[in-house]
Amino acid sequence: MVHIGNDWDDILQTEFSSDYYRSLREFLKHEYSTQRVYPPMHDIFNALRYTSRADARVVLLGQDPYHGAGQAHGLCFSVRDGVPFPPSLKNIFKELSAELGIEPPTSGELTGWAKQGVLLLNTTLTVREGRPQSHLGQGWERLTDAIIDRMNDKDTPVVFLLWGANARSKKQRVTNARHLVLECAHPSPLSAHNGFFGCRHFLKANEFLVQTGQEPINWARTKE
Repeated sequence: MVHIGNDWDDILQTEFSSDYYRSLREFLKHEYSTQRVYPPMHDIFNALRYTSRADARVVLLGQDPYHGAGQAHGLCFSVRDGVPFPPSLKNIFKELSAELGIEPPTSGELTGWAKQGVLLLNTTLTVREGRPQSHLGQGWERLTDAIIDRMNDKDTPVVFLLWGANARSKKQRVTNARHLVLECAHPSPLSAHNGFFGCRHFLKANEFLVQTGQEPINWARTKE
Protein backbone atom coordinates (compact mmCIF):
# COMPACT_ATOMS: atom_id res chain seq x y z
CA MET A 1 0.00 0.00 0.00
CA VAL A 2 1.22 3.50 -0.81
CA HIS A 3 2.22 5.63 2.18
CA ILE A 4 2.82 9.29 1.43
CA GLY A 5 2.84 10.68 4.95
CA ASN A 6 0.41 13.59 4.74
CA ASP A 7 -3.23 14.37 3.84
CA TRP A 8 -2.89 12.77 0.40
CA ASP A 9 -3.04 9.33 2.03
CA ASP A 10 -6.66 9.82 3.08
CA ILE A 11 -7.62 11.87 0.04
CA LEU A 12 -6.40 9.21 -2.41
CA GLN A 13 -7.30 6.11 -0.40
CA THR A 14 -10.12 5.18 -2.79
CA GLU A 15 -7.80 5.56 -5.79
CA PHE A 16 -5.06 3.43 -4.27
CA SER A 17 -7.52 0.62 -3.49
CA SER A 18 -9.20 0.69 -6.92
CA ASP A 19 -8.96 -1.98 -9.59
CA TYR A 20 -7.21 0.33 -12.05
CA TYR A 21 -4.48 1.14 -9.53
CA ARG A 22 -3.99 -2.56 -8.73
CA SER A 23 -3.50 -3.18 -12.46
CA LEU A 24 -1.07 -0.26 -12.66
CA ARG A 25 0.87 -1.64 -9.72
CA GLU A 26 1.23 -5.04 -11.39
CA PHE A 27 2.42 -3.34 -14.57
CA LEU A 28 5.00 -1.38 -12.59
CA LYS A 29 6.27 -4.47 -10.77
CA HIS A 30 6.98 -6.08 -14.12
CA GLU A 31 8.51 -2.93 -15.62
CA TYR A 32 10.85 -2.25 -12.70
CA SER A 33 11.99 -5.88 -12.65
CA THR A 34 12.64 -6.14 -16.40
CA GLN A 35 13.46 -2.60 -17.62
CA ARG A 36 15.29 0.54 -16.53
CA VAL A 37 12.51 2.74 -15.22
CA TYR A 38 12.63 6.26 -13.78
CA PRO A 39 12.35 7.67 -11.22
CA PRO A 40 13.58 5.17 -8.63
CA MET A 41 10.62 3.42 -6.99
CA HIS A 42 10.91 5.28 -3.68
CA ASP A 43 10.78 8.64 -5.53
CA ILE A 44 7.60 8.06 -7.55
CA PHE A 45 5.32 10.02 -5.19
CA ASN A 46 7.77 12.75 -4.15
CA ALA A 47 5.55 15.52 -5.56
CA LEU A 48 2.84 14.52 -3.07
CA ARG A 49 5.29 13.90 -0.23
CA TYR A 50 6.86 17.34 -0.53
CA THR A 51 3.58 19.22 -1.00
CA SER A 52 0.43 18.30 0.90
CA ARG A 53 -2.94 19.31 -0.50
CA ALA A 54 -3.46 21.64 2.43
CA ASP A 55 -0.22 23.49 1.66
CA ALA A 56 -0.47 23.48 -2.15
CA ARG A 57 -1.05 26.94 -3.65
CA VAL A 58 0.36 26.40 -7.13
CA VAL A 59 0.08 23.34 -9.39
CA LEU A 60 2.76 23.01 -12.08
CA LEU A 61 1.93 20.18 -14.47
CA GLY A 62 4.49 18.22 -16.45
CA GLN A 63 3.94 15.26 -18.77
CA ASP A 64 6.15 12.34 -17.75
CA PRO A 65 9.51 12.11 -15.95
CA TYR A 66 12.90 12.73 -17.50
CA HIS A 67 13.98 9.48 -19.18
CA GLY A 68 17.76 9.81 -18.79
CA ALA A 69 19.84 8.14 -16.09
CA GLY A 70 20.01 10.06 -12.80
CA GLN A 71 17.59 12.80 -13.80
CA ALA A 72 14.04 12.10 -12.58
CA HIS A 73 13.30 12.14 -8.85
CA GLY A 74 9.54 12.56 -8.70
CA LEU A 75 9.16 16.33 -9.14
CA CYS A 76 8.28 17.58 -12.62
CA PHE A 77 11.09 19.49 -14.39
CA SER A 78 13.40 19.00 -11.36
CA VAL A 79 16.73 17.17 -11.21
CA ARG A 80 18.82 16.33 -8.17
CA ASP A 81 21.50 18.74 -7.04
CA GLY A 82 24.60 18.33 -9.21
CA VAL A 83 22.78 16.86 -12.22
CA PRO A 84 23.20 18.91 -15.44
CA PHE A 85 20.10 20.92 -16.34
CA PRO A 86 17.93 19.35 -19.06
CA PRO A 87 17.01 21.79 -21.87
CA SER A 88 13.47 22.49 -20.59
CA LEU A 89 14.78 23.34 -17.13
CA LYS A 90 17.40 25.65 -18.65
CA ASN A 91 14.59 27.53 -20.38
CA ILE A 92 12.52 27.68 -17.20
CA PHE A 93 15.46 29.29 -15.42
CA LYS A 94 16.01 31.63 -18.37
CA GLU A 95 12.41 32.87 -18.10
CA LEU A 96 12.68 33.06 -14.32
CA SER A 97 15.79 35.24 -14.67
CA ALA A 98 14.14 37.47 -17.28
CA GLU A 99 11.06 38.02 -15.12
CA LEU A 100 12.68 38.50 -11.74
CA GLY A 101 16.13 39.80 -12.67
CA ILE A 102 17.90 37.12 -10.67
CA GLU A 103 20.87 34.96 -11.54
CA PRO A 104 19.89 31.50 -12.79
CA PRO A 105 19.92 28.99 -9.90
CA THR A 106 23.01 26.84 -9.49
CA SER A 107 20.93 23.76 -8.59
CA GLY A 108 18.23 22.16 -10.71
CA GLU A 109 16.57 20.71 -7.63
CA LEU A 110 13.15 22.33 -7.19
CA THR A 111 12.48 21.08 -3.66
CA GLY A 112 12.45 24.68 -2.45
CA TRP A 113 9.43 25.39 -4.66
CA ALA A 114 7.72 22.21 -3.49
CA LYS A 115 8.23 23.09 0.18
CA GLN A 116 6.63 26.48 -0.45
CA GLY A 117 3.44 24.92 -1.83
CA VAL A 118 4.18 24.33 -5.52
CA LEU A 119 2.84 20.88 -6.45
CA LEU A 120 5.29 19.68 -9.12
CA LEU A 121 3.12 16.99 -10.68
CA ASN A 122 3.72 14.98 -13.82
CA THR A 123 0.55 13.54 -15.38
CA THR A 124 2.38 10.19 -15.79
CA LEU A 125 4.68 9.33 -12.89
CA THR A 126 7.05 6.75 -14.42
CA VAL A 127 8.86 6.14 -17.72
CA ARG A 128 11.24 3.66 -19.33
CA GLU A 129 14.80 4.80 -19.92
CA GLY A 130 15.13 6.53 -23.27
CA ARG A 131 11.46 6.10 -24.13
CA PRO A 132 9.41 9.21 -23.38
CA GLN A 133 5.67 8.60 -22.88
CA SER A 134 6.27 4.85 -22.65
CA HIS A 135 4.03 4.54 -19.56
CA LEU A 136 1.13 6.57 -20.90
CA GLY A 137 -2.24 4.83 -20.83
CA GLN A 138 -1.37 2.45 -17.99
CA GLY A 139 -3.47 4.16 -15.31
CA TRP A 140 -1.35 7.03 -14.07
CA GLU A 141 -3.57 9.57 -15.82
CA ARG A 142 -6.60 8.45 -13.81
CA LEU A 143 -4.71 8.96 -10.57
CA THR A 144 -3.24 12.33 -11.52
CA ASP A 145 -6.61 13.51 -12.86
CA ALA A 146 -8.03 12.68 -9.41
CA ILE A 147 -5.26 14.77 -7.84
CA ILE A 148 -6.07 17.69 -10.14
CA ASP A 149 -9.75 17.32 -9.27
CA ARG A 150 -8.98 17.42 -5.55
CA MET A 151 -6.94 20.57 -6.07
CA ASN A 152 -9.82 22.06 -8.06
CA ASP A 153 -12.07 21.34 -5.05
CA LYS A 154 -9.97 23.50 -2.72
CA ASP A 155 -11.72 26.46 -1.11
CA THR A 156 -8.54 28.55 -1.20
CA PRO A 157 -7.51 29.95 -4.59
CA VAL A 158 -4.89 27.95 -6.50
CA VAL A 159 -2.72 28.86 -9.50
CA PHE A 160 -2.53 26.20 -12.22
CA LEU A 161 0.50 26.52 -14.52
CA LEU A 162 -0.19 24.59 -17.72
CA TRP A 163 2.82 24.54 -20.04
CA GLY A 164 2.45 22.61 -23.28
CA ALA A 165 -0.33 20.66 -24.97
CA ASN A 166 -0.44 17.80 -22.47
CA ALA A 167 -0.79 20.10 -19.49
CA ARG A 168 -3.22 22.40 -21.29
CA SER A 169 -5.51 19.44 -22.00
CA LYS A 170 -6.19 19.36 -18.24
CA LYS A 171 -7.66 22.87 -18.27
CA GLN A 172 -11.17 21.42 -18.54
CA ARG A 173 -10.75 19.86 -15.10
CA VAL A 174 -10.22 23.26 -13.46
CA THR A 175 -13.86 24.32 -13.18
CA ASN A 176 -13.70 26.34 -9.97
CA ALA A 177 -13.86 30.06 -10.76
CA ARG A 178 -11.79 31.02 -7.70
CA HIS A 179 -8.65 29.50 -9.25
CA LEU A 180 -6.28 31.05 -11.81
CA VAL A 181 -5.23 29.09 -14.89
CA LEU A 182 -2.10 30.27 -16.73
CA GLU A 183 -1.25 28.41 -19.94
CA CYS A 184 1.40 28.72 -22.62
CA ALA A 185 3.79 26.71 -24.77
CA HIS A 186 6.05 24.07 -23.25
CA PRO A 187 9.55 25.24 -22.16
CA SER A 188 11.16 22.65 -24.44
CA PRO A 189 13.60 24.16 -26.98
CA LEU A 190 11.18 22.98 -29.68
CA SER A 191 8.40 25.27 -28.47
CA ALA A 192 9.67 27.76 -25.88
CA HIS A 193 9.84 30.59 -28.43
CA ASN A 194 6.14 30.06 -29.24
CA GLY A 195 4.91 31.66 -26.06
CA PHE A 196 6.79 30.30 -23.07
CA PHE A 197 9.46 32.97 -23.18
CA GLY A 198 7.82 36.19 -22.04
CA CYS A 199 4.82 34.44 -20.44
CA ARG A 200 5.54 36.15 -17.08
CA HIS A 201 3.86 33.29 -15.25
CA PHE A 202 6.10 33.54 -12.19
CA LEU A 203 5.11 37.17 -11.69
CA LYS A 204 1.44 36.60 -12.53
CA ALA A 205 1.20 33.69 -10.10
CA ASN A 206 2.62 35.79 -7.28
CA GLU A 207 0.36 38.74 -8.09
CA PHE A 208 -2.65 36.44 -7.83
CA LEU A 209 -1.47 34.87 -4.57
CA VAL A 210 -0.99 38.30 -2.98
CA GLN A 211 -4.36 39.51 -4.28
CA THR A 212 -6.03 36.50 -2.64
CA GLY A 213 -4.31 37.06 0.71
CA GLN A 214 -1.62 34.40 0.34
CA GLU A 215 2.16 34.51 0.57
CA PRO A 216 3.96 34.78 -2.78
CA ILE A 217 6.35 32.07 -3.87
CA ASN A 218 10.05 32.87 -3.53
CA TRP A 219 10.90 31.52 -7.00
CA ALA A 220 14.59 32.25 -6.44
CA ARG A 221 14.63 29.62 -3.67
CA THR A 222 14.71 26.52 -5.83
CA LYS A 223 16.51 24.10 -3.53
CA GLU A 224 15.27 23.54 0.03
